[in-house]
Amino acid sequence: MRIGIIGSGALGLYYGALLQRAGHDLHFLLRRDFEAISHTGLDVTSPRGDFHLAEVNCYRNSREIGPVDLVLVGLKAYANDHLVELTRPLVAAETTILTLQNGLGNEDVLAGAFGAESVVGGVAFLCCNRGKPGTVHHLDQGSIRIAEFTKGPSTRVEQLAGIFNQAGIPCEACADLTRIRWEKLVWNIPFNGLCALTNLATDRLLTCPETRQLITEMMQEVVAAANRQGLSKPIDGSDFIEHMLQLTADMGAYCPSMMIDRRQDSPLELDAIYGIPLQRATMAAMPMPRVAMLHALLEATEQKSKP
Repeated sequence: MRIGIIGSGALGLYYGALLQRAGHDLHFLLRRDFEAISHTGLDVTSPRGDFHLAEVNCYRNSREIGPVDLVLVGLKAYANDHLVELTRPLVAAETTILTLQNGLGNEDVLAGAFGAESVVGGVAFLCCNRGKPGTVHHLDQGSIRIAEFTKGPSTRVEQLAGIFNQAGIPCEACADLTRIRWEKLVWNIPFNGLCALTNLATDRLLTCPETRQLITEMMQEVVAAANRQGLSKPIDGSDFIEHMLQLTADMGAYCPSMMIDRRQDSPLELDAIYGIPLQRATMAAMPMPRVAMLHALLEATEQKSKP
């Protein structure tokens, strides 16, 4: 399969590297890592085994990639103003576009430009970051859940899940994209925002009783709002929240992507992870006051950091 990666950060590099190692024809749109990877290849470190790709197809401009069978989008959601123009040169009549971006609204952007039938959405639970240019460090987790944007189960999603699984990427084909998006938000909303705001890793927040309670209450708000979104099956709040807390505790001192973005003075994905979910929760008459407060504090500190 010919695959183009739009947004070759930690997620795009890691999943793309596994797919290339499995024999697929990968093409990476790169910025920071272009020189390093084009000259010396890509290094992946992982508890599942380190490996090196000596030859990687690297591009500075997506027009140089041309049409592909699958576009894998790992672009930060704050850059969605450029998503369509970056993706368009890769899209032909039979191209599937799979976005693994955080938050809500990403599929809508792609569907508006390329048609809803072209779009598959997914969530990745991945602990991964970039090291020096040309190096990506996989720390833990890595599973993907994907679903059609417009309908329930499909042969296409099952086939994509098979391709990922064969490449060593645990992948589940699901029927309800809205549900899996909101389930990811149950984790993303408290941990990404609080870690970015406090500059404390997940373990510190969990071992402090006050912040652990705040995380739990935010998760409860997200679950309540999610269950007003017309899900095929409600999220079981208490069991799911306990699972998320235990999973996070097992990850140790993890620094979420938004915390790393703030340390690097990069923009935060505030609209996709907070703004749009808050709007949809309000429309469903299930406001999230603690989440709204966190969003306001992130917005205020984000504005302060801008020139």
